[in-house]
Order: sequence, then structure tokens, then C-alpha cells
Amino acid sequence: MTEATGVSRPMNEIAAATGRIDGYAPLRDYAAIGDGRTVALVARDASIDWLCLPNLDSPWLFGALLDEANGGSFSLSPSDRFEATRRYLPHTNVLETTFRTQSGSLRVTDAMTLPSSGLCPERELVRVVDGLDGSVEVAWRVQPRFGSGFESTHFGRRSGIPVAWSGNDAIAVCSWDAGDPVVSSQGISGSFMSAPGTRAFISLSGAHQEPLVFPPRADLERRLISTIAFWRSWTLGRSTAGPWQKAMIRSALALKLLVHAPSGAIAAAATTSLPEELGGGRNWDYRFCWVRDSAFTVEALLRLGCTKEADAFFWWLMHASQRTHPRLQVLYRLDGSSRAPEHSLPLDGYRNSQPVRVGNGAAGQVQLDVYGDLLQTAWLYAQSGARLDADFGRRLAGIADFVCEIWSEPDAGIWEVRSEPKHFTQSKIMCWLALDRAERLAGKHLIPDDHIERWRHGSGEIRRFVEEQCWSEAKQSYARVAGSDELDASLLLAVLFGYPAGEKRLEQTVEAVRRELAHGPYIYRYSGDDGLGGKEGFFLTCSFWLVEALALVGRCQEAHALMEELVGLGNDVGLYSEEIDPKTQAFLGNLPQGLCHLALINAAGTLAKGRLH
Repeated sequence: MTEATGVSRPMNEIAAATGRIDGYAPLRDYAAIGDGRTVALVARDASIDWLCLPNLDSPWLFGALLDEANGGSFSLSPSDRFEATRRYLPHTNVLETTFRTQSGSLRVTDAMTLPSSGLCPERELVRVVDGLDGSVEVAWRVQPRFGSGFESTHFGRRSGIPVAWSGNDAIAVCSWDAGDPVVSSQGISGSFMSAPGTRAFISLSGAHQEPLVFPPRADLERRLISTIAFWRSWTLGRSTAGPWQKAMIRSALALKLLVHAPSGAIAAAATTSLPEELGGGRNWDYRFCWVRDSAFTVEALLRLGCTKEADAFFWWLMHASQRTHPRLQVLYRLDGSSRAPEHSLPLDGYRNSQPVRVGNGAAGQVQLDVYGDLLQTAWLYAQSGARLDADFGRRLAGIADFVCEIWSEPDAGIWEVRSEPKHFTQSKIMCWLALDRAERLAGKHLIPDDHIERWRHGSGEIRRFVEEQCWSEAKQSYARVAGSDELDASLLLAVLFGYPAGEKRLEQTVEAVRRELAHGPYIYRYSGDDGLGGKEGFFLTCSFWLVEALALVGRCQEAHALMEELVGLGNDVGLYSEEIDPKTQAFLGNLPQGLCHLALINAAGTLAKGRLH
């Protein structure tokens, strides 16, 4: 087994991990590349252990991330022991890994190319190996597993090109100066020697229900060059300010990878079933778009100057939510459809963390906070100068009417607990937000104002409930659940969204969350039962929410110090997973985590705005 060895560097610049454990790379070791349709995860040893085709929410072709023995991968590395360092090419989502061995060094460039005019593959993964010095033997192997490993995979050659196929899906493996490929019943492999000045190309061309394309090398090189140019041009158009511009840009690029270009939807993460606790069962499929994330998404996109992406996302959200109007579903598929049945697959799971889930049962939950997220999204979108058409205006007014009917019901809360529904404080506050934003939109004649008095009355009733039922005298904080003394980091959102609390109650809540749920820069999401066994790591998004909340209540020096710590917790290429283990700083949960990168962008933007004023 090849092992990547480390050198001494700061946390976010670690050169190499301690190596694989039972064949699994640490989650911190993964970088992401993508093309606006799907995302591949590349380990530090350059093995591609995750790729769904043709789209991010499709079955996976490479799934060694979830089953090392049977999941499939695309490995490429020196045959001898090596050290590895890597980076993204500046202002791009193109990855560059440099390997150093006793006999020499080489560089691997990985990209998923963007479509160009003329005939080109439906999906294209490109790997370029440049020899730097000395002489290094390189070995590569493509082991596809169609249908998440549950469909028969066939291998052969067409016009001399190695191919693999199953049903309506196929891939071609084209190579130049990468040795003579060998086709077997298990995969396609090859080896070659790199030396100074040599350049080898290996491409994987994918097809789904259409002809398989064998690209000429010249076309592949042109697409790689134009892909690099696209990412750099897109990055130059972003608006950033303040001391954390580099982290904001990397987070923007990570977020862009999660955008489903055909629809404008943004996935919560690129993966499914990565555990919140090793060996535990808190393993969920995040390859959907959550309404919960919508307000953070539009705010971040507008901060960055991503007006096209904000437009596409907002109108996708309007069309997707129309399917279930006036009820909002917690999440929708990337194509806007609403079905996401959850089931488990008989796979080992990452480091024996089972079950491996496809689909997400939270789609059927009642979560009242999503109504506030949707109306806040509409308000932010309108504030940017965008137009709301009459039909959607009527629908938004109808949703506000619906909130008046349902706000007093118990729900599953923002964290989608699987215990009995409760009266979560954050859910009530978000219902208040929905009615407040509806009233503001109506005041600007952007939605019908026929029921504005009803909304005002409803928002007043919600505030009375929150102030009388959801305040904990014992904790001197708003509580997680009405009538309890439990705490919840999502209560920080009351500060972020401008909930008009009683005197000092928001400041006291911020202090209580930090006192009771935080350990250094790390924060647990909540205390109390959630209907699930095991435990979770610290939720990084909540740490960035705390940064923003501290700044908004005037504790800017603390906010800046915490932000500085959090930016250092990303991996060596600036990506974040859902959670982190504070003892080992190992990543936990799905990645790259969109909500975490959104929270980083918004926290950095709020701090920069404060500095400018």
C-alpha cells in the first residue's frame, strides 16, 4: 500500500496525511473537482474515490469512499513511496498534486473539463502527468462500478480504445504517453516512466443514453486550457473585501462546484453517508437542495456579485416549491422534483460506518423554519433590485397565510431530529421572520397586501409565544424548545435575521451558546435528545454563525479572533466538511459542505462590512 508521508506545516497547509487506514483515506485528505453537473473527490494520493455519473445525485461510478474493497476508484500515483503536496491552480477548481520520491518528482493535474463547441463527451475527467526531475514509475488503474456497484460492468475495446459499460452507461479511457493500457475483467490499467519534460494524458469520457465520444488529444488539451480560463474569469468577477478574501474566494469556488448548472439548484454537499461519528449511524444523503439553506445561499451569492447564480437559484426555488404549494418540502432534488425516498445499501460504509443511505427521509418531515427561509430569500432577492412577477407574488402571499395557520404546531426543527415533534424556538422565530418579510414585501407592493393585517397579528402572536414560553431563566437564554432549559446554536440565527428580542436577550443568548455549547472554536449544534443513537462532532457552520452573531452584537474583537481560528481549520486546499473532531481535527460528515462555506462567506462579509464602517 502506497503511503503519503507528512512534513511540518500549519494546520491548513499540511503536506500529507498519515496514510490510509484499512484502505480509506482521511476525509480531510479529499479535494473536489467538478463541471457544474457532478463532482469528483480526489484523495491526497491522487486516487479518485468518488464520482457520480452523469450527475451529482446519480448512482456512483467510483465509490471507494464508501466501500474500499468493492466501490471502485481511479488510482494514479508513483509505484514507490512518496510525499505529496497539492494546491488548486490559483483561482480555479483544477487540482495540482506534486509527488516526490527518492528517484524523482512529477506533477498530476486533475480537472473535469467544461463542454466546448463541437462534438465532446457528456462528462470528461482529465488527468495530466508532467515529469519534473529524475525518473519515476507511475501506475494507474480505472475500476468502475456502474449503478453504485449493483450493475454488471463489462470491459472491452472499441476502435482500439478501452471501454467499460453497463446498460445505457459507458466510459472510454483514452491515454497518450501513459503506457499501453491493459483491459481485464476488473478494470483498465497501465504504467509508464515519467522524466523531465514528459507529459502523459489520461482521460475518462462518460456517456449516458447517448453515443460514447473518443476525444482527440488536441481537443482534450484545448478543453483543459479553456476550463482553466473559465474558472479564472469567473473568479475575477467576484466581489470580496476584508482580510479573509482568499478564504472567501475558495469557498465561492467550492460553492460553484455544488451548483447544478441545468437547473440552478445548489446541493448541500457532493456526497452521501459520510459519518458524523466513525462507526456510527448518523450517515445521511446530502445530494439535494435544502430550502433551509436558501436565505444563506442568496445572501452569499449577492455578496459575491454572483447575480446570474442568484437569479438561477431563486427561480429554481420558486418553481420547485410550486410543486407542493403552499406546503414547503424540506428538500428537493436538483431537478426540482420532490421525491427522495430513503433506503440503505448493503455496503461497508466509510471505515465501517453503516448504513449507507440513498435518499433522505427528512423530505417528509414538517419543518416550520423553511417558511422563514423562503420569505427571507424573496426579500433579499427583491432588495437587490430583482423583479418578482405577479404569479410568484401571489404564491408568496399564500405562503404567509399558510404560516398563520401552522406556526403553532410542533415540528422536527432545523436539525431534522428523528424524535417526536416539539415546539422548537428557532422554528417559531423563523415563522415570525416569514410574516415580517411578507409584510415588508407587501409594503413595497411586491406581493398582494390583502391579508397584511392578519400577518401583523400573527407575527405579534409568535413574538408573545417566544418571549413568554421560550426564554430560560436558568440559562438566561432563549431555549432550544419551549419550556426547556436546553440550548441550540441555531438560536444565533435570531441575531443574524434581526429578530426584535427583548432588551439584551439576544446578547445573553449569544453568551449562553458560547458558554454551554462551544469548546474553543468548536460548537455542538444542541443539547438534549434527538431520537438518534451515538453522537456527532462539532458543527462548523455554527462556529461561523457565532462569528457573525458576535460581530452583530458589538463583540467585534472576539468575532475577528474566532474567524482567524476557523479559517485555519480548513484542509490544505481550503475545503470544509460538515463537522470536525476537536481532538484529532479529523473531518466528519459530508463534504464539501455547502452550508459551511456559505456561513464562512457571510461571516467574512459581515466582518468586512463592519471594518468599512
